[in-house]
Amino acid sequence: MTNFSILVIDDEESQLQSLKSFLGKRGFTVYTTNNGETGYKIAGVNLIDIVLTDFNMPGWDGMQVLQQMKELNPEIDVVVMTAFGTIESAVNLMKAGAFDYLTKPIDLDELESILGKIQERKLLIGENRLLREQLQGKFRFEKIISQSSLMENVLNTAGRVANSKATVLVRGESGTGKELIAKAIHYASPRKDKPFITVNVASLSENLLESELFGHEKGSFTGATNQRIGRFEEATGGTIFIDEVGDIQLSVQVKILRAIQFGEVQRIGGNQTVKTDVRIIAATHRNLDEMIKNGEFREDLFYRLNVVAIMIPSLRQRKEDIPVLVDHFIKKYASENKKDIKGINREALDELMKYHFPGNVRELENIIERAVVLTRNKLITNEDLPILAAQEKFDKKMNPYNLDDGYEEKTKLFELTMIKEALNKTNGNKSAAARILGISERHLRSRLERLNS
Repeated sequence: MTNFSILVIDDEESQLQSLKSFLGKRGFTVYTTNNGETGYKIAGVNLIDIVLTDFNMPGWDGMQVLQQMKELNPEIDVVVMTAFGTIESAVNLMKAGAFDYLTKPIDLDELESILGKIQERKLLIGENRLLREQLQGKFRFEKIISQSSLMENVLNTAGRVANSKATVLVRGESGTGKELIAKAIHYASPRKDKPFITVNVASLSENLLESELFGHEKGSFTGATNQRIGRFEEATGGTIFIDEVGDIQLSVQVKILRAIQFGEVQRIGGNQTVKTDVRIIAATHRNLDEMIKNGEFREDLFYRLNVVAIMIPSLRQRKEDIPVLVDHFIKKYASENKKDIKGINREALDELMKYHFPGNVRELENIIERAVVLTRNKLITNEDLPILAAQEKFDKKMNPYNLDDGYEEKTKLFELTMIKEALNKTNGNKSAAARILGISERHLRSRLERLNS
């Protein structure tokens, strides 16, 4: 049987030692502390399966311990011990995510029964891959892997809007899967047999973007040797997905607004309007409300795009999706690379559950792909996830309260990270990256030379 680990938190030393002895004799790895804050730190650096915590303690009470542990790793099961035993406190604890509660003095037989149920549940989750696939099947969009309530709400909204003609604005951090949601809406709509056309705004300069969206006539500008139809015309009857719409210049925003209002576009250098029947889905990671206040984004265009708003939560907000995403990516890349990999061990999964994923699902996928390609084992382990250790070191350097590395090194790292992120979003286009950063291209090139010297 798997060796489960339990963290016991209680400010009564006699209770702490009694439970440690009882649990240790039953094969559990036991950690103990007399306060919630220290317990949280222990759970942060050790694999903890179950937390058994007192309710009434100095500092964090049982409810705070429960909330913090679930935020750290939703797969940690928490059992709360309370001397009060009221129905109200028990209901509140269960609503907040506690597996169960016990009244003091502790009935050891009842405790053993609860722990047995937790062990049985964890073993079933760990071993039964088919169950996870069935869970995924309850959603309408089969290619989107999720089991969290937050993503279920996203998918339900996307499913309801799919059959309509309404424009949709998908918002969320980079790497959350905005394009995946846009594709799911298109392929669940009556337009599914027509084109789905993607335009990545961040990778195009203003002139190129206008030509990309609306097309141009022969001779309309230097290099325009042939007529070219734009993406709006290409998407006729289908859907156009405008990614990073917040990066569009005001002059182009006006033309997109006209395309939405009147269903027509005009090629650069042309005199005639071209009718289009296009469903628009736009996406951005930027704060459009703030951009409107600053005069950087048209309010009328915002309202045209924001008929239905879908906010995709970050992976940090839906950690319960991490195990099923990990399973999915392991199967995907094991198959692609013809490797016999059974899964991931508990310690490695625990580290992934605690990681904050600034790059969201895209980053998780990259981590798992690398681990699958390089591992020599049947199970992925912590040794296959060096990026987590590297990220911990990076976070320490970026932490303004940690002064070990000195001012110059920290500011240089921060600036270089910002520039690299902007270049990554624009596929290396320095002009577009400079616009995102709010500086000139010349300034960007100068800073890069100095930072890399």
